Amino acid sequence: QVQLVESGGGLVQAGGSLRLSCAASGRTFSSYRMGWFRQAPGKEREFVATISWNGGSTSYADSVKGRFIISRDKALNTGYLQMNSLKPEDTAVYLCAVKETSMLVTRPEYWNNWGQGTQVTVSS
Repeated sequence: QVQLVESGGGLVQAGGSLRLSCAASGRTFSSYRMGWFRQAPGKEREFVATISWNGGSTSYADSVKGRFIISRDKALNTGYLQMNSLKPEDTAVYLCAVKETSMLVTRPEYWNNWGQGTQVTVSS
């Protein structure tokens, strides 16, 4: 079992920036991806970004492409989501997840190791 702890959420004005962190501990996989998802009240959980832990390849949802950057520090076993040019519609609980796979997987129902989430609120 992998334990994931997110941090870095908060309240920010539109146009501002936040950096989320996801610290992983416990079981390690030989090949896995870390993903960031978000869930707004009354809406389904949606994919935001993912990174291959070993190779570092990334993929983003169209809604955040060009504004968000996913990265990881292998030595610290921590992933990051740098969020720039934030908009009110980015307001949500942001959750990180890991999955033992080398394939690009964006549907949240296929991920099975989740953190508890961190709230991001963007005011207009």
